Amino acid sequence: MPVTLTRLGDLGTLPFDEIIDVRAPSEFAEDHLPGAISLPVLSDAERARVGTIYVQQDRFLARKIGAALVARNAAAHIEGPLADRQGGWRPLVYCWRGGQRSGAFTSILQQIGWRADIIRGGYRSYRRLVVAALYDSPFPAPVVLIDGGTGTAKTRLLAHLGAQGAQVIDLEALAAHRGSVFGLVGAEQPSQKAFESALAAQVTRLDPARPVFVEAESARIGAITLPPALAVAMKAARAIRVEAPMATRVAHILDEYADLIAAPDRLDAILSRLVRYHGHDAVDGWRAQAAAGHFAPLVEDLIRTHYDPRYRRMSKAKATAFALPDLSDATLGRAARRLLDSQG
Repeated sequence: MPVTLTRLGDLGTLPFDEIIDVRAPSEFAEDHLPGAISLPVLSDAERARVGTIYVQQDRFLARKIGAALVARNAAAHIEGPLADRQGGWRPLVYCWRGGQRSGAFTSILQQIGWRADIIRGGYRSYRRLVVAALYDSPFPAPVVLIDGGTGTAKTRLLAHLGAQGAQVIDLEALAAHRGSVFGLVGAEQPSQKAFESALAAQVTRLDPARPVFVEAESARIGAITLPPALAVAMKAARAIRVEAPMATRVAHILDEYADLIAAPDRLDAILSRLVRYHGHDAVDGWRAQAAAGHFAPLVEDLIRTHYDPRYRRMSKAKATAFALPDLSDATLGRAARRLLDSQG
């Protein structure tokens, strides 16, 4: 019997061993159910071919060709990734809207003897639940912002808060971006939908009676836009402003951005983007410092000239100052404890 999803929290309680996404690879890459594996029954090219035949030539011919392709790809999956699955294995299968692709693959799995089933409505039914969680209702828990200038180890403080039992959402980790012009982490950010899926999974697990700690961000993190309900909750939230000596901030940034220091061409290209804010003379000086390997004075100058002035314009005026003597893990751990104690 097809499974109907009524809450995002249902995904963790369903009696299935594995969730299989049979959509095309590009569909899976854009977004998918948490924990799903990709076993496409039609490749992107095959899906386009069948769709073109369906629209421009003959629907029956399209279904016949599609069925042959699905059967061929299903056989490859059964002989490949699924070869070690035992008789009691129970998979849950979905496609875009719970139709022909998932139904055809599930029927084949059932004929083998596996207790396979499909998600009613497919990915679209899951996506509606994500949208409902993030866009159609207020944010479910009180928010406490961890604010502070660049280099004050806000993300590391969040990690210490989480390690000590606090509710934490690391938006920069979900967005794969550090929230600045230097911010991309890895090759690229997730899609907006994939970010929202990851965020919704965390939001649905929140205890509404307890605060959730979130790093202060603008409404956009790189190419990712925060859902309005979260942005509104962050704007109204109590803010903690982390402060630290300049030398420790510089050392922290040099450590956190080691990937950029190791990629001089990438660093130079990013510095060049600052011309519109500071002009050619200032940026040429920064590029020269980077080329000469003078990274500590470069970082300090960027903090004083670029980041701190922007932070002062955008930060919450009523934030509670939280001064730290250094940014060691021991100090951040003690700071996390103090913050948690102050919530009680």
